[in-house]
Amino acid sequence: MKSTPPIAAAAAALLLLSACASMSPMTPSFSQAALPDAVKVPAGNKVVLETVGVGEITYECREKQVAAGQFEWVFVGPSAVLFDRAGKTVGTYYGPPPTWAAVDSSKLTGVQVAVSPNAAGNIPLQLVKANPAMGQGAMTGVTYIQRVATMGGVAPASACAADSKSKKEVVKYQADYIFWTAM
Repeated sequence: MKSTPPIAAAAAALLLLSACASMSPMTPSFSQAALPDAVKVPAGNKVVLETVGVGEITYECREKQVAAGQFEWVFVGPSAVLFDRAGKTVGTYYGPPPTWAAVDSSKLTGVQVAVSPNAAGNIPLQLVKANPAMGQGAMTGVTYIQRVATMGGVAPASACAADSKSKKEVVKYQADYIFWTAM
C-alpha cells in the first residue's frame, strides 16, 4: 500500500475544509454586547431567528386606577408583521397575550422578564421568556425573545381626559425581535 506524503495529506485536508466552508457560509449572529444587562439573554442560548417587526400599537384613554378623575393612555396591544433580514414575511406578532406566530403555523406566547429604556419617543427594549411553542416549526424550542432596535410606539402625545375617555389611538412602531434557543 502506497502512503501519501504528510505535506500532500495536509494540503488535501486544507483544500477539503476550504471547500466545505464555502458551501455553507457562516452568517454572523446577532450580538447583544451593546445591550443593557437587564435585557441580555442568559448564557447557554443561541440565536435561531432574527426578525424585524413593522406594525402598530393601540392605546386607549382610561381613568387611572389609582387616581380617580385622572386619565392616561393605556397600552391595549400590538399588531405587526415579522420580516426576516432579507425582507421576506416570516410571521406576525399580536396580543395580548404577546404572541409570535410563524407562517408555518407554529406560535408561542411569552412572559416579560425585563425592560430597559430606549431613546425618547421609542418603546423600551425588552426581554421575554418564551412559553413552550404550540405546533411544530420555527417557534419550536425558542427560549427567549428580545425586542431591540425599537423605533416609535410610545403612547400618544394627544390629550387624554374625561372628554376623551375610551378613545383609541394607534401609533406606528418598528422593532427587531431576536429569537433564541438553548444550545
